[in-house]
Amino acid sequence: MKKQLAMMRDPAATARTLSEALPYLQRYAGAIVVVKFGGNAMGDEDAMAEFARDIVLMRQVGVNPVVVHGGGPMINDLLARLGIKSEFVRGKRVTDKATVEVVEMVLTGLVNKRIVQAIMDEGGRAVGLSGKDDDLMVCEADDPELGFVGKPVEMNVQVLRDLFAAGIIPVVAPVATGMNPNETFNVNGDTAAGAIAGALKADRLLLLTDVSGVKNKAGEIVTQMTPEEVRAMIADGTISGGMIPKTETALAAVEEGVRAVVILDGRIPNACLLELFTDQGAGSLIRSTEPRVKPRRE
Repeated sequence: MKKQLAMMRDPAATARTLSEALPYLQRYAGAIVVVKFGGNAMGDEDAMAEFARDIVLMRQVGVNPVVVHGGGPMINDLLARLGIKSEFVRGKRVTDKATVEVVEMVLTGLVNKRIVQAIMDEGGRAVGLSGKDDDLMVCEADDPELGFVGKPVEMNVQVLRDLFAAGIIPVVAPVATGMNPNETFNVNGDTAAGAIAGALKADRLLLLTDVSGVKNKAGEIVTQMTPEEVRAMIADGTISGGMIPKTETALAAVEEGVRAVVILDGRIPNACLLELFTDQGAGSLIRSTEPRVKPRRE
């Protein structure tokens, strides 16, 4: 933050930063970047505004961003206020009919519109939708014991491409339709973002979290990994806990044709811009083995 303030007081430093970013602006012109937004930043107005400003800037310089969001804390809050008790199986919430109705109400009616409004407030154009709209995401039950928790089985992303063509930023709530009439599924936000990125063959999938990235046995952030290295780290226990589903989402996305997935700390100011438009990047990048054009990022 101090560095940012210093740059604001130093026009020459600002101009130099913009000049240094030129190769990256050229690199990502026309690229599709899917951003999973969640964690603590969603509940902080300043962080939300900063995130929205970064997304608008990305669109302004020719990137086609898609925002996919979660909303767990808001869902928990409303369930508690409504007196709906949750049951858990192997540590995962069972999503029954009453719960999935609350999930849909919170994600599509509250969280989604807050993000859309934040983007609009920063001068961008955004449209909120869910996986139900135009059958964007069709699911089946991921685990029958968990009820209406969905796994995407069909993706129809033309609506997103239509929004890109109109200069509009899609903001997607991870609620989906099912294979049967009147079915609604709650989808994990990371899973939804990975499925959307894969269907779009996105250039980047950015998973914003509350951690700095994937750590090795020494506790150091690993800045770049291949899928084979990720699988080995899962197998030997280096990657554990909540990082397992995130890295599994990354592996699935890469297999579906996403050029690279980055797990990074969304609490860092301008995290998305640091990753896309600077040489050092941010967080942990997972990609299939290809020659590097630059020291860390192609």
